[in-house]
Amino acid sequence: MSKVKRVFITPDKHFPLHDQRAVNVVCKAIEIIKPDIYIDIGDVGEWESVSHWAWKKKKRPPLEYQLPFIDKEIEEVNKYLDQIDESLDKVNVKEKYLLEGNHDLWLDHFKEENPYLDYGFEKVIKAKERGYKYYEAGKFLKLGKINFYHGHHYGSPNHTRNHLIKLGANVMYGHWHDIQQSSVTHLDGCKSAWSIGCLKDMESDKNKWLGGRKTNWGHAFAIVDLFQDGLFTVQVVQIIDGQCSLNGKLLKG
Repeated sequence: MSKVKRVFITPDKHFPLHDQRAVNVVCKAIEIIKPDIYIDIGDVGEWESVSHWAWKKKKRPPLEYQLPFIDKEIEEVNKYLDQIDESLDKVNVKEKYLLEGNHDLWLDHFKEENPYLDYGFEKVIKAKERGYKYYEAGKFLKLGKINFYHGHHYGSPNHTRNHLIKLGANVMYGHWHDIQQSSVTHLDGCKSAWSIGCLKDMESDKNKWLGGRKTNWGHAFAIVDLFQDGLFTVQVVQIIDGQCSLNGKLLKG
């Protein structure tokens, strides 16, 4: 019997503004699924400390004032990323990918502004030491006949369809924080796009930039089974109020 490779994909966590119960569910699911491959599709951290939006209405302070806040956020993001890596290590997942998100990219912008400080995203989250193969923001990872990236290239209310029209290929991403799927048919067959939500805290006090606006965000993760010929199946597992159903069993975070 041909072996199917299982891929476990997690979307935007925005550590330390994540939903801890949702992350707990993800860690439990990893240990149950025992995937062959793990993909983090970006926005690992919120990176509020280096956001250009933080200084939109006020003067940027001296660097020595900013650095303690940046160092604290780096420490927190790594602490929470350790939780996921511990579950991956328990089930011996060796093939791991980290795809940089637009929030993660803010750290690279900070490094460009301060080239004498080595604060690039890939380094501060210790991607190489953790065993991740790293993809810069906007770069696509292709496994079989499906592509993965952060999701920030194309928008609109029906952004999955927009991705299909622009890319003409199977794709999975996060970024928009909602759960959505579209399919189109080409001469060479059907193609689909999946937006797999987020793992961020969705409470309004953690997202003050929304100004109280309601969202269609959802917590989820995805499991992709890759066949040897490149074909695949997708299961998007939604997390509701810190719990999900996996293989007919209730997982609570």
